[in-house]
Amino acid sequence: MKSGSEDFSPHQKSQGLKSLLRGHIYERIKYSSSKRDTFTESLSDRMKNFISRMEAVQSPIIPVVGELIKSNPGTISLGQGVVSYNPPREAIELLPKFLAEPGNNLYKAVEGIPPLLAAIEAKLQAFNNIEINDENCIVVTAGSNMAFMNAILAITSVGDEIILNTPYYFNHEMTTTMAGCHPVLVETDENYQLRVDAIASAITSKTKAIVTVSPNNPTGVVYSEEALRQVNQICKERNIYHINDEAYEYFTYNGVKHTSPAAFSGSSEYTISLYSLSKAYGFASWRIGYMVIPKHLLVAVKKVQDSIVICPPVISQYAALGALQAKEEYLKTNLEAIAQVRYDVLNSLNRLQNQCTITPADGAFYFFVKVHTNMDTFELVERLIKEHLVAVIPGTTFGMDNGCYLRVAYGALQKETAKEGIERLVIGLQAILQNN
Repeated sequence: MKSGSEDFSPHQKSQGLKSLLRGHIYERIKYSSSKRDTFTESLSDRMKNFISRMEAVQSPIIPVVGELIKSNPGTISLGQGVVSYNPPREAIELLPKFLAEPGNNLYKAVEGIPPLLAAIEAKLQAFNNIEINDENCIVVTAGSNMAFMNAILAITSVGDEIILNTPYYFNHEMTTTMAGCHPVLVETDENYQLRVDAIASAITSKTKAIVTVSPNNPTGVVYSEEALRQVNQICKERNIYHINDEAYEYFTYNGVKHTSPAAFSGSSEYTISLYSLSKAYGFASWRIGYMVIPKHLLVAVKKVQDSIVICPPVISQYAALGALQAKEEYLKTNLEAIAQVRYDVLNSLNRLQNQCTITPADGAFYFFVKVHTNMDTFELVERLIKEHLVAVIPGTTFGMDNGCYLRVAYGALQKETAKEGIERLVIGLQAILQNN
């Protein structure tokens, strides 16, 4: 016995099937139309509820303050930590050589081009008294923040601990959290100097490194050679790393000297030093830094760098090579100008002695001001921008939640602009605090 469908020709059966499918699809479209908003909303909600490790990482504050500045034209920024001057002439003069050499459009060595590595080695010997030997090596990075990321990923596993001194540099805390590690926060003293005993007490079986930043961001203080030696010795005895960020190595005042822990005898196997051209050489957007690491970390560091950037931008490496060949007058002139701005800024800030605590700072280009108020720090920052057209960075982003702190940066401004900016800050703080 034949089925009913067998009474139709192949063409009729084909058309009938298409009609059936069209009807089914139409019904599905009607159903989908009625449910589309619900489905889309449900999908959107599911994606919004997706949990990422980034949920635990604080958002960078500089862009947030930048948007407030943009919304209030005429604002003078005492916020971002950059310098006002340009790279040296020698950096720009080396760029035609980069363009003239065939093959410079290709990837180069992960750890940096040989001429730049040689120039850095000479600089380390001359300025930092660091000898490159069989136990350590140099890696050129796309800025010192990348150097810190390289170091953390190379030495840790998820759940390990990194000791940071508060107030900390916010990118160090962010990187540590991104890596799935735990920042262990140790308070500095009333002058933002290291409390070595407290650091030693914070070490556990999960500790992988102690981080120091000297000259310091955000406080501007310079750690003494004795304190850095003590921390470095603790790291040696406890078999952990000492990571020292030296981005502001040239910015010291009043005869204070910079100390590089990697210069201490016998420290090469556990000391990691981070450097940047962004500050002293006006290289912020060129993204070149470098690190001195124990040689046993080289393979791990190269894995990280190869995955993120492959090699630092080669054109920037050529510019960096030129910068390191600049005459001494370049640094001398620019650093003297910043020192003069610092002097003026400090004199103005001292007018706030009754409303603020101004801690002495002999390095970098920051002052970290404690404001005597119960106001929310970010609210104060907002009011300073909106009512007085001057921007600073809230201390909360540096881990200072107990009190109202402001980071004042003066490196990015010419003398007259800095003078006007700090005047606005002083008058603004006096007005807001008086009426609060």
